[in-house]
Amino acid sequence: NQLAPNMSALILASHVKNGIELAKKYGIPKRIRDFIPEHHGTSLMKYFYDKAIKMYGENEVNESDFRYPGPKPQSKETAIVMLADAVEAATRTLENPTPGKLRAFVEKLVQDKINEGQLDETDLTLKDIKKIIDAFMTVLQGVFQHRIEYPEQEKEKKQRLAKTAKVEKEKNSGKEKNGNKTS
Repeated sequence: NQLAPNMSALILASHVKNGIELAKKYGIPKRIRDFIPEHHGTSLMKYFYDKAIKMYGENEVNESDFRYPGPKPQSKETAIVMLADAVEAATRTLENPTPGKLRAFVEKLVQDKINEGQLDETDLTLKDIKKIIDAFMTVLQGVFQHRIEYPEQEKEKKQRLAKTAKVEKEKNSGKEKNGNKTS
């Protein structure tokens, strides 16, 4: 957090170059190596870009300094990894997600990648994208199961709490009455 946003973006982008070098060193096949740069595409490192704009002003910040070098995903597989990476990282920030909020969040993340043109060089169809989102939802609901409260669960929880509070109040009321009779 003490580094300048430009330096943070450089460091973040360098892991792509380092990853490619390591993959070559260890003889990873090119088709697999392609996942390393393509899963980030030319995405904007928005956090650092926004931070730079706040610090220096919009006219002083070059957006291209805050983009991964690319290329954009060239296959369905690298596009899926891009989407999975974005969804995994972003959903960690969610607090108390409901299934509806989680789905809306995932759909927005995917739509943002589409709007940025990150998927333009793949053969993904709308049908594929729906299947991908559904698959992400299956996994995420398992991951967040302990944290997701479904609407009917919330209602039942409120009813249980109200019933417990009523029972406790009646117990305390009875103790007070009994306590008052003996004094």
